[in-house]
Amino acid sequence: MSTTVEIVNVLKSELKLARLTYADLARELGLAESSVKRMFAKGDMPLKRIDEICRVLKCDFSELARKVADLELLRDELTLEQEHAVVADRRLLVMALCALSQWPYEQIMAMYAFTDAEAVKHLTQLDRLGIIELKPLNRYRLKVAKTFRWRANGPVMQFFRDHGVVDYFSGGFNGESEMVSLVHGHISLPMAKVFQERLQRIAQDFAQQHLADQRLAPAHKRGFTAVMALRSWTFGPLRDLLRDPTIEP
Repeated sequence: MSTTVEIVNVLKSELKLARLTYADLARELGLAESSVKRMFAKGDMPLKRIDEICRVLKCDFSELARKVADLELLRDELTLEQEHAVVADRRLLVMALCALSQWPYEQIMAMYAFTDAEAVKHLTQLDRLGIIELKPLNRYRLKVAKTFRWRANGPVMQFFRDHGVVDYFSGGFNGESEMVSLVHGHISLPMAKVFQERLQRIAQDFAQQHLADQRLAPAHKRGFTAVMALRSWTFGPLRDLLRDPTIEP
């Protein structure tokens, strides 16, 4: 989403909060209501016009910019361009995963063999990509939502399909607190939606627990990776045995 679109969306929200209609705004700006509607629909606003709308809303541009920045935190996925850039460099991918897990700089350096120069370089790249806001002393602020997830068919998920799936499922899943379960059944579409929402909540709970346990000493925690999925699917080798392979049982 472009910054212009974000500004327009914030202005729309502010108009609603102020209980101002397009007709009200048109009168304040000395424009026809149709012109205001067209301006918001196309997102075609010069800075001068944005300043005039801010005046009507009794706010300044800096306040508007802050609200646009806050809106960025609500993004739950990266753009395709951002994901392509992340997977193009394996070390940058590692740094992105650490940042999205909100690891402090010291923890990243203790876990991975980065020099300070390499780590700062990759953090700077993530800042330029709009994934984090790099702050002094190598601190950073995430610019994605807590509900962030990789694009289902994007470059990062494809990278893990190509390089990670076999490695992940080759494990025995018999270690402490490990498990794997494969369940197949026929259920209604409304109930499938219910289970999808439950899985999403579990994923969010897992992510929240990760953040809550960051204060624990390393000796009291261990890295786990949870894979939660639900799809209408028949295992490939069995699909060939179907009377009509184009119809999923």
